[in-house]
Amino acid sequence: MRIVASSDWRDAIPFETPVLVADVVPGDPTRCFTCGADSEPRPRTELWAVKHRHPKNHDGFVRFYCAEHRPVVVRREAPTAAAPRAKARPRAERAPARRTPSTRDVTRAMCPNCFVEVSASGECGMCGWSE
Repeated sequence: MRIVASSDWRDAIPFETPVLVADVVPGDPTRCFTCGADSEPRPRTELWAVKHRHPKNHDGFVRFYCAEHRPVVVRREAPTAAAPRAKARPRAERAPARRTPSTRDVTRAMCPNCFVEVSASGECGMCGWSE
């Protein structure tokens, strides 16, 4: 089964940009997100839709705000001329690290009957065979 995101009216809204709700989606009067559920519904010509980014959903989420609670959008300016980068210095050649022998490379005693490793006492824990 393949899950595909569907397209709807929220895809047309740019991120972090207030858009008049009446221009985006028609419908009945609704409430401002900040004013809460106890406030009076306002006409869609008085509400602003703002699409916010979400860390786990790439489509984001949309909230409606009245003129008093509309978020302020901070525009980031494009960087002007980038500072010239210094040339990278070539790295000095290094000798490979010397490998020390591991204790795991030691061959341990095996039980000839069970083919398991024998304990330090020399006795097989499965069948009781001893060296």
